[in-house]
Amino acid sequence: MKISYPAYYEKFSCIAAACPDSCCAGWCVDVDDAAAAFYRGLPGDLGDRLRQVLKSTEDGIVMEIENGRCPMWREDGLCRIHAELGHDALCKVCREFPRLRHDYGTFTELGLELSCPQAARLILSDENWETVSKVTDGGEKPDYDGEIMEILLRTRAEFLAFLKGTTLSFPQILAVFLLYAHEVQEELDGGAQAALCPEDCLADAKQFAQDANPQALLEFFLNLEILTDRWKMRLQSPAVAPDWNRQYKALLRYFIERYYLQAVSDYDILCRAKFAITACLLIGYLGGDFTETAQLFSKEIENDIDNLEAIFDGAYAAPALTDVHLLGLLK
Repeated sequence: MKISYPAYYEKFSCIAAACPDSCCAGWCVDVDDAAAAFYRGLPGDLGDRLRQVLKSTEDGIVMEIENGRCPMWREDGLCRIHAELGHDALCKVCREFPRLRHDYGTFTELGLELSCPQAARLILSDENWETVSKVTDGGEKPDYDGEIMEILLRTRAEFLAFLKGTTLSFPQILAVFLLYAHEVQEELDGGAQAALCPEDCLADAKQFAQDANPQALLEFFLNLEILTDRWKMRLQSPAVAPDWNRQYKALLRYFIERYYLQAVSDYDILCRAKFAITACLLIGYLGGDFTETAQLFSKEIENDIDNLEAIFDGAYAAPALTDVHLLGLLK
């Protein structure tokens, strides 16, 4: 089996108390069954405290937040379980975050989540775009359509190569991506093989773009679930104009590498392309510190499955996410 990951993946290490945010704040912590059984059997004060905060819900076992944070989060910013029992004693989600693993049977892709400040710094500062690949034992026959996966792998590689080398402005890159995604969608639906021609994409973008208002995009996100007041305030007070610096190419690369191949499950690449484009546009409009804004977006949107699904669904129904409106924002 082939395992691949961005070179920065191996550089990640939690900065613990030095972190400007916390993965323990804002939501309940999901606890796997094995960890829950271990915690409930612990002796002493830590065991008593864990038995007090572990709650069984219809969705599984959680540690309910107290005062906006995980009850195991100490005042010095460290996790009590980690400090007293070590890393291996953490529940599965806490051991793995912010590491991502996407298994596709014969190959696996690893990555980091943008919602972690330290991971976001690595993702968005990567200029080399190096990928590490290893071959290991294991793997299994995939249960997806192999031809569909071949299309996705080929077209993703083609666009990422374009993204890395192009000198087009970032709005132009997003316009090319949107129009190319339509061609890929047609191929997935049984049509002709997609061909990436930036000049043709930009000509079509100019033809189809209509007058657009960034406020409509902001209103769309204001109507999603909002986890923090800070996010709501940012949506209500956007920047005057986006500063399309070169880090945005790394941001788009992240979204493509994380979501593109997931279209093998439903043959829908267009909604994922629109999600990536919309995310880049919104982060641009919000302004502020680029890494901080992107990390906050990820925490509010990527870590909330309801918000993700609302955007995927909105790609076909929400006026703010129509092709003509998005292309208008990219003029």
